Amino acid sequence: MIIGLTGGIGSGKTAVSDIFQKLGINIVDADLASRVVVEKGKESLKKISEHFGEDILTKEGELNRSKLREIIFNSEEKKLWLESLLHPAIAFQIKHEIESSKSPYTILVSPLLLETDQKSFCSLVLVVDVPVEIQIDRTSQRDNVSEEQIKSIIASQIDRKARLEQADEVILNEGSLEDLESKVKELHEKFLSLL
Repeated sequence: MIIGLTGGIGSGKTAVSDIFQKLGINIVDADLASRVVVEKGKESLKKISEHFGEDILTKEGELNRSKLREIIFNSEEKKLWLESLLHPAIAFQIKHEIESSKSPYTILVSPLLLETDQKSFCSLVLVVDVPVEIQIDRTSQRDNVSEEQIKSIIASQIDRKARLEQADEVILNEGSLEDLESKVKELHEKFLSLL
C-alpha cells in the first residue's frame, strides 16, 4: 500500500513524514528524488546544461538551483521544457524507491502529488492541511522569505479546496507537535488495519 502525502507549503508534510518514519514506515520523498536525478554526472543534468548553457552549473559542476528557478519562473516555455525532461526521470526514481521499500506500507511525500501523475502510484491520498495564514507564518519563519514570495508559491500549487476534495484522509495541523503525533499514530493504526 502506497500512501501519497501532500499539502501546501508550510503545512507540515515533513513533520508528518518524520513521525511516520519513527513508526518504522519507509518514506519516499519526491523532492529528494527530484534532486537525485540532477546530481553531478546524471543524464538529466547534462541535458539541462546543454539546453540552458554551462552557466546553469556552479563552479563545482552542480546545478545552480536558484539560477534555474529564476529562468523557469519567468518563462512558461522553459518551465514546460524542464518539466518534460524531469517528470519522467523523477517518476522512474520514485518507482525504484517505492519498489525497494520494506515497511508494511510506504509513504510517498510530494508537494506536487496532485499536480503530477505521481498520484497514480498511490492507494490513498493523505493531505496535511492548515489555513493560509499559518502557511505564510510558518514558511516565512522557516525559509526567511517574503510574504509575497510565499503567496506566489501558494498560488502556483493546487488550491486548498481542490486539494481537500482529492484527499482520502486529512490531518488538520494547526495544533502542537504532540497533537500531530497522536493524529499520525491514529492514522498509522488505521493504515495497518487496512492491510
